[in-house]
Amino acid sequence: LIVENVFMRLTTGWCFLTGLFVTFLSSTPSTAELLKVATFNVESYLDAPVESRQAKPLESRAKVKESILVMRPDVIALQELGGASALTELRESLQRDGLALPHWELLSATDTNIHLAVLSRFPFTASRLYTNESFLLNGRRFHISRGIAEIDIAVNPAYSFTLIAAHLKSKRASPEAEESELRLEEARILREKIDARLEANPELNLVVLGDFNDTIDSPPLRTVIGRGKTKLVDTRPAEGRSDSADGNGTRQRRSVTWTHFYSKDDSFRRIDFILLSRGMAREWIAEKSYVLALPNWGMASDHRPVLAAFEAADR
Repeated sequence: LIVENVFMRLTTGWCFLTGLFVTFLSSTPSTAELLKVATFNVESYLDAPVESRQAKPLESRAKVKESILVMRPDVIALQELGGASALTELRESLQRDGLALPHWELLSATDTNIHLAVLSRFPFTASRLYTNESFLLNGRRFHISRGIAEIDIAVNPAYSFTLIAAHLKSKRASPEAEESELRLEEARILREKIDARLEANPELNLVVLGDFNDTIDSPPLRTVIGRGKTKLVDTRPAEGRSDSADGNGTRQRRSVTWTHFYSKDDSFRRIDFILLSRGMAREWIAEKSYVLALPNWGMASDHRPVLAAFEAADR
């Protein structure tokens, strides 16, 4: 009986210590590297006039740079960037202020005035740039204006992800077809790229982001997000600002999610998105994701940048 009591006490004590150890592990902050991914339509960031577009004023370019420096993203997709010289100017300007993004891709598609670009602190292991994708609409063939960038990025030896960036057709009227129909067709092509990657690997770490020029309840967005097992997760960050000193500070949170001001009808809309696959959503840190709110934000662009944060370790 004495031996039995001693055994029971030892067993109870061991279970108690084990429970404490498990609780300690679960409450210990993760040591995984923080990964920050952003998207930003920089509104005609041209360093020289091209056709009907003027060069972006120096003060506006400085505000774009300030916005990016506040976020300090590891990877950022830019829409409405000018040519290679504009990209070089922006990258060199950021580097002078301490943000080096040495890896990049610049797409040149049907629209030769503004481009889609991806800049990264981490190396690209593969790039698939779709600049000649086309579709039939009402008996006519159209091409995607800005292309689609699909890039595999190695964050560290144990963690990588795929980024798909796009800039869908704007709401500006087109003489050839309804702008909404053109945007929906582009969204279908984008979804084909997403399906191809997720069919090959349902657990793929995938980020789909960019300026989709439509709202969450629209046919193009429903098409891009998809359904079923390959349905993407909408991060829907709220307005906020990260601490500019270290990028990890607190920020004021509001339920304000708009990313674009449309001056024609004085409306604010959420048309810039960061969407995630099921695999990538496991690493997503919602409380560190936000729509950047800066004073005089409109000096940079009619869009506000969106950032999502992740733990760079598979969960």
